[in-house]
Amino acid sequence: MSAPGDPAAASAPDDPTTEAILDATRASVLDFGVRRTTLSDVARRAGVSRMTVYRRYPDVDAVLRDLMTLEFGAVIDRAAQEATGEDDRTRMVAAMGAGVRALHGHPLLRKVADAEPELLMPYVLGRMGETQRLGVAALLAGIAEGQADGSVRAADPRLLAQAALLVLQSFLLSAGIAEDVPDAELLNELDRVLDALLR
Repeated sequence: MSAPGDPAAASAPDDPTTEAILDATRASVLDFGVRRTTLSDVARRAGVSRMTVYRRYPDVDAVLRDLMTLEFGAVIDRAAQEATGEDDRTRMVAAMGAGVRALHGHPLLRKVADAEPELLMPYVLGRMGETQRLGVAALLAGIAEGQADGSVRAADPRLLAQAALLVLQSFLLSAGIAEDVPDAELLNELDRVLDALLR
C-alpha cells in the first residue's frame, strides 16, 4: 500500500478519516480557492485534529494532489467504461471525448483553472502529474486493443498516447482562448482530431 500523500494512495481512500479530509479539502477549495485553504480549515471541516491531518499530508498541495487524482481518475474510468463504438478506436475516441467533456465542467478543475491557473502550469509546461499518467496508461491500453483489431494505425503506442494526451490537454485547458466558436462545436471537432490521429 502507498503512503498517505503519495499520489498512488489517492486511487482509493484507505480509511474514513482520509476520505473526510479529502471531502473537507474539496469543500474548502470550492468555497475559498486553493491559496486560502489551510490544513486548519480542512481539519475543522473534517472534524479531526490538525495533527491527524498532518500525519497523512504535509501540506494542502499534497491533499489537493490526491483529491484531484482521485476525482479526475474516476472521470477517466467512468468515461472508458461507458464508451461504445463499433471498434476499439471509436470506443477510445468516445471515451476521450466524454472524459474531456466531463472534466470541462468539473467543479474542482473549473475552480482551479479559473481562479488559480498558475497551479496547473507545472503540469502543462514542466512535468507529468499522476492524473496525466493515469490517462496515458488508459490510452496505451486502448491503443494496444485498437492495434490488435486493426482500427488503430500501426505506430509506436507511446507516441500515439503522448500525442493524444497533448491534444486532450489542449482542448481541456485552452478551449477558452478559441474565439467565436461554441464549446459544443469545438468539442465535436476534438472527436474528429482524435479519430484522425488514431486512424
